[in-house]
Amino acid sequence: MNKKNQKLLFLTQGAMVAAIYVVVTVLLAPLSFGQIQLRVSEMLTILPVFTPAAVPGLFVGCLIGNIMGGAALPDIIFGSLATLIGALGTWKLRNRGLVLACLPPILANALVVPFVLKYAYGAPLPIPVLMLTVGLGEVASCGVLGVALGKVLEKSHVREILAGREKA
Repeated sequence: MNKKNQKLLFLTQGAMVAAIYVVVTVLLAPLSFGQIQLRVSEMLTILPVFTPAAVPGLFVGCLIGNIMGGAALPDIIFGSLATLIGALGTWKLRNRGLVLACLPPILANALVVPFVLKYAYGAPLPIPVLMLTVGLGEVASCGVLGVALGKVLEKSHVREILAGREKA
């Protein structure tokens, strides 16, 4: 595949990841936002295991999802950066197994989002409790749903398809 087609494939994959993230976040908005949250779209943070295009796709998807969900500016900025950091960590750990690869988004969000909830929204819960609630939500979305998604993708030929080496 030539460089022009590789760039187009990368942009297309990233845009698709972003779009799916936004749709899932907005459709499940009551679960996606708040002191106790289960952001189902975070299961997509396993996708950098399969394609580097998922890294910017997840960042842009989270950014747009936060904007469309009516998040406060600090949440839009720092929540999206937490997802970006998590996605980069997943990419770095892509060859270490799905369980290890899902840890960076869990940790990044559990460490960053509680401060956003506390200081941008005035959440009454103490930061350690918010770390626990956000962390548990991330474990459910990234660790359970994300790893399950990753296992399904591993069984398919998704790596070859995403690399453009096989016809879908």
